[in-house]
Amino acid sequence: QVQLVESGGGLVQAGGSLRLSCTASGSVFRINAMGWYRQAPGKQRELVAAITNGRSTNYADSVKGRFTISRADTKNTLYLQMNSLKPGETAVYYCKADQSTLMGGKYEYWGQGTQVSVSS
Repeated sequence: QVQLVESGGGLVQAGGSLRLSCTASGSVFRINAMGWYRQAPGKQRELVAAITNGRSTNYADSVKGRFTISRADTKNTLYLQMNSLKPGETAVYYCKADQSTLMGGKYEYWGQGTQVSVSS
C-alpha cells in the first residue's frame, strides 16, 4: 500500500503562483509514473501533468509553459509548480501514483486532494 498526502494548496489571485507537494509513504518501491489531476465542481477529473520515473513529462495543453511537474525520489515527493494561475483553474488537485509488482500486477493510488482557489 502507498499513502499519498498533498499539500501546498490555498487561495491565490489570478496571475499568482503556488507549489503543490505530494509525499508518498508506505511501500513506495516500484512506483512508476506519478501525476497531478484536478477536478472542478461539476466537472470530471482531468490530467494536469504526469512524470515517469525516467523523468519523461506530459502536460495538459492548457497548462503548458505555466506549470512544471518534478519529482524527488530520494524524498518520495512529487511537485507541481503552478505559475500564472487563472480563475478557471480553481479545483481540487489530486496526486496519483502508479505502481507495478514483481508478479506483474498494477496498482494506482490517489491522495485526498488539496484545494486550489484562484480569485479574479
